[in-house]
Amino acid sequence: MIAEQAEKIIFEILVSRIYDHCRRTPLDKLPFLSQAVQNQIWLKREDLQPVHSFKLRGAYHKLSKIPLEDLKKGIIGASAGNHAQGVAFSALKLGVKAKIFMPTNTAAIKIQAVENLGSEIILQGETLLEASQFAKAEAEKTGAVYVHPFNDMDVIAGQGSIGLEILQDAKELPDVLFVPIGGGGLISGVSLVIKTLKPSMKIVGVEPHESNVMTLSIQEKRRIKLDYINPFADGVAVKEVGDITFALCQKYVDDYINVSTDEICFATKIIFNNLRAIPEPSGALALAGLLSYIQKHQLKNKNLIAINTGANIDFERLRFIAERTKIGEGKEILLGIRLKEKPGTLKEFCQKILQDVKISEFNYRYHDSDVALIFIGVEAMEKMDPQVLFSKLKEKGYEYFDFTHNDLAKSHLKYMIGGRPNLVAEERVFQFQFPEHPFAVSLFLEKMSERWNISLFHYRNYGGDYGKIFLGMMATKSEKEKIDQFLKDLNYFYKEETDNPAYSTFLSF
Repeated sequence: MIAEQAEKIIFEILVSRIYDHCRRTPLDKLPFLSQAVQNQIWLKREDLQPVHSFKLRGAYHKLSKIPLEDLKKGIIGASAGNHAQGVAFSALKLGVKAKIFMPTNTAAIKIQAVENLGSEIILQGETLLEASQFAKAEAEKTGAVYVHPFNDMDVIAGQGSIGLEILQDAKELPDVLFVPIGGGGLISGVSLVIKTLKPSMKIVGVEPHESNVMTLSIQEKRRIKLDYINPFADGVAVKEVGDITFALCQKYVDDYINVSTDEICFATKIIFNNLRAIPEPSGALALAGLLSYIQKHQLKNKNLIAINTGANIDFERLRFIAERTKIGEGKEILLGIRLKEKPGTLKEFCQKILQDVKISEFNYRYHDSDVALIFIGVEAMEKMDPQVLFSKLKEKGYEYFDFTHNDLAKSHLKYMIGGRPNLVAEERVFQFQFPEHPFAVSLFLEKMSERWNISLFHYRNYGGDYGKIFLGMMATKSEKEKIDQFLKDLNYFYKEETDNPAYSTFLSF
């Protein structure tokens, strides 16, 4: 069955009409990065498509094959961003109407982009899954053409044209190609055509930590479904891959690597520094994987290509990316330090520990008359070995906590250093993730304050479709089951952080 599907997809790639309106995108070399890592690094620039995303290829190939009389019955898609624009642009060029279902929390800039292409927007459901269910029901009811974002052989063929271009355009055929994975449509098409024509080329799929459903599915040898996905790289934030894409990845993809949010932010900076282009997080994902793979396998003098899948990023998100870049680069460490509460202690600490680095951030928290707690960012010009700093701290007798990879510390704690509570007898704290919309925080607070007193609250908007809240509740141990049931019924993703050392060190009573 896979062989039959593969043969059909290859044929479709070769006869595709996508170049009626899609661009043959360039392979741009990253000169400064290539020199720094001693490999030749190239970026496939799908951010230069008319809708600034590779998704146009699959959508247009799918629709260009359908007879006009069938297209006139209507085109329906479901997406929070790039796929929506691909479908809308294709419908516009083919002279037919499209209806796009989007979650109610979709950013205004994405809604406007689709509306500008002449499609009707239907905002239904708080998640993409819910919006997709509405879209499929509408297509079945009306007979309209439903365009799946990834689990469709025609869509896969459209995306696979990227692989053919790489083989045709690369000055030297790459040793390894790095491809981002969401639902798997892109890597399925690309790996199929490359492995058919150039089997020796290695294909590596890249996913974010906490959105690595394909990696886990391959390991389990079955499709799994994630309960939670990290929404930062929203273009690849998928809970379940397709049956077609899973089968193709099993056969044609050689390896997988997962990367952190901080590594994606650093890759964004590299693309800007080398090309003066700004990718969306999922667009920088493959390069983040490439850099991690170089380090993991100690690659030298290889030709390596990463696919930049798009550049549809909300401007407000750049603030978050800039803040996390240094950590992803390995040049900043976040620490909690206990110091004696007396004059000259901080000066002594700086003289003993921080001669070769600078303080990028400093937050103070009064503990008692004997102990001071500081939250600091330590930054160096070159990549740091954290163990060298940790050894120095131990040698000099300082008690420390490494918060560099503690999400609670990075997302909330650093903005909350203040007085310690003395009235909170019993407190449980949680991080919540919820769909972002204009009244989201107010509605959240209304629901939470109905039953229990809120003792701690922090929210900061970084742009994007999802928000994060850190919240404390005053509650006795006897109320644990009631609280757990209330949170379950609230239907937001949450994680209890009461035992997180960042909280217990700086914010608990």
